[in-house]
Amino acid sequence: MGSGFDLPEVEHGVLDLWERERSFDALRKKNAGGPRYSFIDGPITANIEAMGVHHAWGRTYKDLYQRYKAMQGFDQRWQNGFDCQGLWVEVQVERELNLNSKRDIETYGIDKFSRACRARVDRSADAITKQSIRLGQWMDWDDSYYTYSDNNISHIWNALKICHDKGWLVVGHRAMPWCARCGTALAEHEMTGSYKEMTHTSLYVRFPVLSEGKGAALAKERASLLAWTTTPWTLPANVMLAVHPDLDYAKVRVLADGSTEPEVVILGAKVYGSSKWHNAELLATVKGRDLLGLRYSGPFDELPVGKTSSPAHKVIEWDEVGEEEGTGIVHIAPGCGAEDFALGKREGSPVLIPIDETAHFVGGFGWLEGKEARDVAQEIADDLRSRGRLFRQVPYTHSYPVCWRCKEEIVFRVGDEWFITMDEVRPKLKEAAAKENWLDNMGDWNISRKRYWGLPLPFYNCTNKHFFVIGSEKELRERAVSGLEQLQELHRPWLDNVIVACPTCKAESRRVRETGDVWLDAGIVPFSTLHWLDDRDHWKKWFPAEFITENVEQIRLWYYSQLFFSVVLTGRAPYDTVLSYEFVYDENGEEFHKSGENFIDFPQAAERAGSDIVRWFYMRLNPGEKVLFGYGVLSEVKRKLLVLWNTYAFFVTYANLDRFDPTAPQVPAKERPLIDRWLLSTLHRLVRDVRAALDQYDSQTAALRMEAFWDDLSTWYVRRNRSRFWKTKDERDSLAAYQTLYEALTTLVRLFAPLMPFVAEHIYQNLAWGDTDPVLKTWRVQHSDPDRPASVHHAEYPIARAELIDDELERRMRAARRVVELGRAARSQAKTKVRTPLPKLVAVFDEGDRDKGALDGQDALAAIVKDELNVKALEIRDRAEGLVREVVKPELKSLGPRLGKDLPRVRAALAEGRYERRGGTIVAEGFELQPNEVLVSHEGEAGHAVARESGLVVALDTTLTPQ
Repeated sequence: MGSGFDLPEVEHGVLDLWERERSFDALRKKNAGGPRYSFIDGPITANIEAMGVHHAWGRTYKDLYQRYKAMQGFDQRWQNGFDCQGLWVEVQVERELNLNSKRDIETYGIDKFSRACRARVDRSADAITKQSIRLGQWMDWDDSYYTYSDNNISHIWNALKICHDKGWLVVGHRAMPWCARCGTALAEHEMTGSYKEMTHTSLYVRFPVLSEGKGAALAKERASLLAWTTTPWTLPANVMLAVHPDLDYAKVRVLADGSTEPEVVILGAKVYGSSKWHNAELLATVKGRDLLGLRYSGPFDELPVGKTSSPAHKVIEWDEVGEEEGTGIVHIAPGCGAEDFALGKREGSPVLIPIDETAHFVGGFGWLEGKEARDVAQEIADDLRSRGRLFRQVPYTHSYPVCWRCKEEIVFRVGDEWFITMDEVRPKLKEAAAKENWLDNMGDWNISRKRYWGLPLPFYNCTNKHFFVIGSEKELRERAVSGLEQLQELHRPWLDNVIVACPTCKAESRRVRETGDVWLDAGIVPFSTLHWLDDRDHWKKWFPAEFITENVEQIRLWYYSQLFFSVVLTGRAPYDTVLSYEFVYDENGEEFHKSGENFIDFPQAAERAGSDIVRWFYMRLNPGEKVLFGYGVLSEVKRKLLVLWNTYAFFVTYANLDRFDPTAPQVPAKERPLIDRWLLSTLHRLVRDVRAALDQYDSQTAALRMEAFWDDLSTWYVRRNRSRFWKTKDERDSLAAYQTLYEALTTLVRLFAPLMPFVAEHIYQNLAWGDTDPVLKTWRVQHSDPDRPASVHHAEYPIARAELIDDELERRMRAARRVVELGRAARSQAKTKVRTPLPKLVAVFDEGDRDKGALDGQDALAAIVKDELNVKALEIRDRAEGLVREVVKPELKSLGPRLGKDLPRVRAALAEGRYERRGGTIVAEGFELQPNEVLVSHEGEAGHAVARESGLVVALDTTLTPQ
């Protein structure tokens, strides 16, 4: 970071200090019994070897606000969480063990597989813990919660039993997204964002109209309804075709691909109008409602299942049919899609289920039986072509859903799954979540997975077909009649062997084999981690959480699952404030891919750039905007922090030379020079503003305000006051300067300590205790204060001293600095360096400018301006006549076409100043010119250089006089 400063080296030194001094334990002891601040950590998935840089964003937010509250004396739990179960762990362990299917897992042994999953979780949790410590995150790392714990599982059981008692727990026979590799259904929320660009075989298929009912005339023409699909494997399960009743449909005569005989087909009129159908002849146009009820011949009626199930094969209405893709006629297979299934239920049609849980065709589907559904597209196309049913075959690239974990293409399959119905609870969720609109779209929650390492659903059936739910581990043990001696933990396979007594008839009862959705695991933590079941007083102390924060994707995941359980158990939301943040991309805007060249893991970034650089980078951003991360942008952050570091280096260097004693009696603030009082005023305004921002969980405002302050501290205060440091004749004035800068630095490090804990601790230890700086190797305080806290993070967060905030002084200094900046611009325009003395600078503030009058009669500020600009006099005027000339030129692109031959006359009038201003316009030669039609600038009159900004103009007398 400059001056030989190696931030990673400093951070390791601070980590050693914290460990040696047990700084975190001391903080908890100090705050014990203080006011409560409850934060609940969203569990990080314990399935990684190294955190990505994106993990650092959220974990820094968590650490920032816990540290901020701790510096205000709040007692906290400091509990980290690990998400430990489900497909994200299972799939990775399968890869490690070279297992490729559920059959492989069962052959290997569910017990050994579960042990391998637990071992992976524990390894990952250990790595994440070490890397989080490297980030500077303070947590009680010995008290992390794990969602695989029996305690967590028991709390979920309790909530599920309540759902059952309320009648919300049902077995649903529905079409669900299904991963054939993982052998399980997936929930709607798991599919969000789980899409991949794929190219599939798309088919345009003929569905010949039958002569039944109103189809006689069309059948006589041998007309076909034309439908399009990108999933050919679903065609053998076709039952219906759907049209939109209000769309227009065209009956056309057209040549099919490879055909020599024209035929009649029906398709959407808008589709017919596209270039793909340029060779078609329009015969008639009808509304979709005119097609309703038509009967047709299915594409695979000859298969055994088609003969035994008697599909309806009719045209139905569906308002979701569109006309942008396909043909405007949708093939409906209720056994192969969620929307199709709902339509089939509405129409009372048969449901043909073509595939098993491995996505292979089942019996009844003839030559397709035993074939993998996703591999038969070309075979189906060839079969349809051979029977005259294929109209066209086209490769189609689109975004298609994949398994969120293994990334394989999913299918839709009808089966029995466990659901929590949402109709009754949804209004309560909306009320608890301040009527969030997205809750309207949350359907029934599919909570079951046909897997192994996960929450074992506590659903039991007895031999007499009674169904019941076990509500806790305690209840399990009370009802168990055998198998407890082998129960090592509440997981498969050990729990599967426990037989319990039916509460209705005492018959033996066994658990269903399904495991639960992983979001059950995380959603219960506001209760399991606070011991809802066994220590209700403890739970009441810490519930609800004041604050939680996670990535924006968790709105429909962790936030939702927490909200659900909390409403079920308490009727209210489990959190008061939620901070969501966006996604992180590389510097080119591309997604990070762990296997790609652009991936940056956090340990690498920490050792190359420093954790505090990463933390500050994130904290100065808007959490609602996507982030581009890379070493290029980190270097810019380093540059900004170097300004702060150089100010610190300046202070320690001169304070050491001057043997400054911070415990010496203070020069009263009111007796210090104007610039000292200005700095103290801006310092305490900063304290006020930063606290206000952090109280609103707005780290961006806090960070940017601090950056602006330390920039002013360096480029204005220190630069203006260098002569007051190091052996000046006026010792009292020098002491005031040292004390002012010392207060600014020690206050500033406490302000940014929650955001940059390492840099803050490093500077604080040196300034507060007088340790020799291991980097600068210079500064040593003469008398350290024994009452100072041992760590900056034990110190009280700064409180603004209102009596030191002087609005008028800050306004006057701002005015002076504005004049200085414009004066420098004027010198640059005149090509006259500052070391060349000039006679005078004139400043004119506009009548409505906020700084009008700020410099009137201010000799001390005038002296600063004159010294900065090396002018002998500063004059403040009300008007700029005689100094500045306004130059107006026509904006030719705008005025040329409008004025035509009058343009030269108007241009001359503007150049000669023959115009007048009327409000916001300029009138010349009778033409009223708008602001966007002219270019306005200002030039100095002879002997003057001029610079202007909104509300202020300065004129520099450039007459050179003898020195």
